[in-house]
Amino acid sequence: MFSNPFTTRKSVLPGFGITMGVTLLYLVIIVALPLAAMVLKTASLGWAEFWSIVTSDRALSTYRITLGAAALATLINAGFGLLLAWVLVRYEFPGKRLIDGLVDLPFALPTAIAGLALVTVFSRNGWFGQYIEPMGIKIAYAPLGIAIAMAFTSAPFVIRTVQPVLEDLSDDVEQAAETLGARPWQIFRHVIWPMIFPAFLAGSALSFARSLGEFGAIVFISGNLPFKTEVTSLLVFIRLDEFDYPSAAALAMVMLIVAFLMLLTTNLIQAWQLRYAERS
Repeated sequence: MFSNPFTTRKSVLPGFGITMGVTLLYLVIIVALPLAAMVLKTASLGWAEFWSIVTSDRALSTYRITLGAAALATLINAGFGLLLAWVLVRYEFPGKRLIDGLVDLPFALPTAIAGLALVTVFSRNGWFGQYIEPMGIKIAYAPLGIAIAMAFTSAPFVIRTVQPVLEDLSDDVEQAAETLGARPWQIFRHVIWPMIFPAFLAGSALSFARSLGEFGAIVFISGNLPFKTEVTSLLVFIRLDEFDYPSAAALAMVMLIVAFLMLLTTNLIQAWQLRYAERS
């Protein structure tokens, strides 16, 4: 009998063929088929028509707004996400479990409700907006509001990827560095940061990719003003509403490629970082 070259150890689940077949079937139905349908719909366009759609002035404007807002949202989540993960792991305080549970709320909350909540807070007559708009700070129906909506819906990614890594860190290494005279910031920079950086990078990349595709929350807070607050996902929806499916697929393909390249680059950087850490 020849051993299966794809298996590395005995599994408690059914045979390799069954589990692999079910896995592939799931991926094909849930992931591959919808993506293939979008690619085929885009392929129905000629290259000249495709290029004309994705490089139109309105489309280019949505790319700039989407990428800029997603980048700002990712920076917000990267900074505050790392800080919150650190606080939840390293400190004990009243209400810690409540805060830890609230972290996942953006995942469970419908994005339309999130957008409505943000408008209630940041609109001109909102709880917070009525005080800051007279100061010249406009959030609702402005690019800043789009970034905040993206940050809200993608906030848990950095926290939930960094948190378990911090929990698994051994105190022995930090204590050894402290014994050798290292200062707290040196311990963080040379001991802790290299260990959590791959998880931090992965969480930031997922936050960015999630922000690119945000729709529900942005509908309410952006105002959908062409060349001002219109993001690509909204333009895709408009094209679908106009029954212009090829144009919608072409625009969606651009964002899919951007998100894929972002995640691929992140995985390559993570792999390099892990190899570097192992050698060190």
